[in-house]
Amino acid sequence: MYIFILVIHIIVSLVLIAVILLQAGKGGGLADTFGGGGSSQTTIFGQKTADFLTKATTASAILFLCTALSLAILSSKRKKSLMEGVKIAPVAEEASQATKNFSPETVTIKEVKINPETGEETVVKEETRPATEEEKQDFSGK
Repeated sequence: MYIFILVIHIIVSLVLIAVILLQAGKGGGLADTFGGGGSSQTTIFGQKTADFLTKATTASAILFLCTALSLAILSSKRKKSLMEGVKIAPVAEEASQATKNFSPETVTIKEVKINPETGEETVVKEETRPATEEEKQDFSGK
């Protein structure tokens, strides 16, 4: 069903583009090229060209909107995912397990200057000191 509506949508899109390009604008248009530029000329359907192209544009636009809405609704209900079948490594879980009972003994504080043009970081000042009890508790989550 989804593929069928998608094919109809593509066909309607192409028809809508063609019908819009065939309409005569202020300075004529492609309709003049195919002999449909004058208001007294008629199409093979027996209607005036301008009337036919206006109705065709309206019908194509309505069909385009209906198919676009249908595709949006159908794709929201589809269960397929781009990530389906892809194995994701449980890195975050392993990292939280590794740091759960870890308590730092030292803390390193770095003052970094960033070059705005290149994004390069330069360490201006670096200080290592023993961690306070509060820092140890904050890090371990206790």
